[in-house]
Amino acid sequence: MERDIESLLNTALTAARKAGEYQKERFLRPTEVFFKGAIDLVTDVDRESETIILDILREATPDDVDILSEETPFNATNAPLLWIVDPLDGTTNYAHGYPCFSVSIALQEGRDLTLGVVYNSVTGDCYTAVKGKGAFKNGRPLKVSNTARVEHALLCTGFPYDVGTSRRNNIREFSTVIRRAQGIRRDGSAALDLCRVAEGAFDGFWELKLKPWDVAAGVLIAREAGGTVTTLEGAPFDLFADTILCTNGLIHEALQILLHEPA
Repeated sequence: MERDIESLLNTALTAARKAGEYQKERFLRPTEVFFKGAIDLVTDVDRESETIILDILREATPDDVDILSEETPFNATNAPLLWIVDPLDGTTNYAHGYPCFSVSIALQEGRDLTLGVVYNSVTGDCYTAVKGKGAFKNGRPLKVSNTARVEHALLCTGFPYDVGTSRRNNIREFSTVIRRAQGIRRDGSAALDLCRVAEGAFDGFWELKLKPWDVAAGVLIAREAGGTVTTLEGAPFDLFADTILCTNGLIHEALQILLHEPA
């Protein structure tokens, strides 16, 4: 990569922190809520956060970078680098006053994720990774857990926005795994869920029908902390894949098999 990766990382950190601080400042204050679908929300805070982030990214990398962001139409120019942005991951939580949401920014070169930043807007914790250089939380190295059995594992998942109308809604998978795992959480921010696998708080995470901006930064952070990331079928993970399974590696095969058992 011709550009200095540390400079790009600092740009992403600046953008994530500025947007996250804005979100915390606006949290629990009146917010405009709009519906993109029956239960798919967007708020004025999502949109303002996106403006903050994109302005910083465009100023720092004006010529050779495309930007894929949740609330803005994608205009690809086939630039060598691609920023992937979720300005507010956990919008439903935010709109309801539940303090679990984040900013997610990743950079992709070709098909390779090269850096990721996830900023916890509530706590100020910042997760970062650069490909091949490890993952960190507030500068402290991260490592996945050493839990070796699903029965001892704390897992996390989520449900797609069409959970009420589609038969592929994760309810069968959840019903099967909840009977075997030590516990399952449903936090509502995939970016933070992946980071919590990276730091060993969760032993595994799976979900269906996520978008690239939901997972890009978190996937790199989890990988760099020693995690394994595939599709639910065990195929190599792709940002446009329809499913994701991320674990500490030790329970990956067992959890994958379990996710395909009947409820």
